[in-house]
Amino acid sequence: MTEGSKHIILKTKQLSIGYQTKKATSVITENINLELKQGELIGLVGANGIGKSTLLRTLSAIQKPLEGDIEIHDIPLKNYAALDLAKTMSLVLTEQLMAKNLSVEELIALGRQPYTNWVGYLSKEDISAVKKAIEHTNLKDLKHRKCFELSDGQLQKVMIARALAQDTDLIILDEPTTHLDMYHKAYILKLLQRLAKDTNKTILFSSHEIDLAIQLCDTMIVMTNDKVVSDSPCHLIEQGVFETLFPKDLIGFDQKTGSFRVKK
Repeated sequence: MTEGSKHIILKTKQLSIGYQTKKATSVITENINLELKQGELIGLVGANGIGKSTLLRTLSAIQKPLEGDIEIHDIPLKNYAALDLAKTMSLVLTEQLMAKNLSVEELIALGRQPYTNWVGYLSKEDISAVKKAIEHTNLKDLKHRKCFELSDGQLQKVMIARALAQDTDLIILDEPTTHLDMYHKAYILKLLQRLAKDTNKTILFSSHEIDLAIQLCDTMIVMTNDKVVSDSPCHLIEQGVFETLFPKDLIGFDQKTGSFRVKK
């Protein structure tokens, strides 16, 4: 599949995000035009407090956009019923997991809820989807362990497996490497890269690990104070986009190495 022929899973048109109350409207960012393509790993990066989580919540219908349009498979996001959206998009968010007493396999099986009947009976298709998710994330040896027994890195793999079992075209993760050490940050993002290629799913994640995202992502979305831009990491480096992310008094971006450096 060539770059130009990749199917667009999600796109936005003149999207504005922020918060609205009865008294005022607070715009975080506007004029966001994105295209997320099938089978790509897409990293969303930017400084703390820039609005990454707000953008992800808006794209996933958790909060409404202020203006503009969001489409998935050319259908407006607002037209999706909750059940249909759950069969199209899966989420891995940063909130505390409340079901840690479940086994790994049981938690992954929760990803099949959009497809099961009212008593939650797992069909042969559901069981097969859970098995494939376990295989894709190399969790076979842990599937009978209780989730409270897992490390942060192992638990993050289980949450990714649950999203895989949900079998959606689009997976959105909000800071999947939070609380992980350097090795496990790289491990999780490398896993996401492999899953995008092996399963042909579109995987969008937000992260503070900009150096790793530059190395591993097909496309990056960069949020700055002025705008939101999206392109391949190489093109973004050429355009000098990463040099605008942080104040220049302390952090500099090295175009040759594609990484940030502390100024001495």
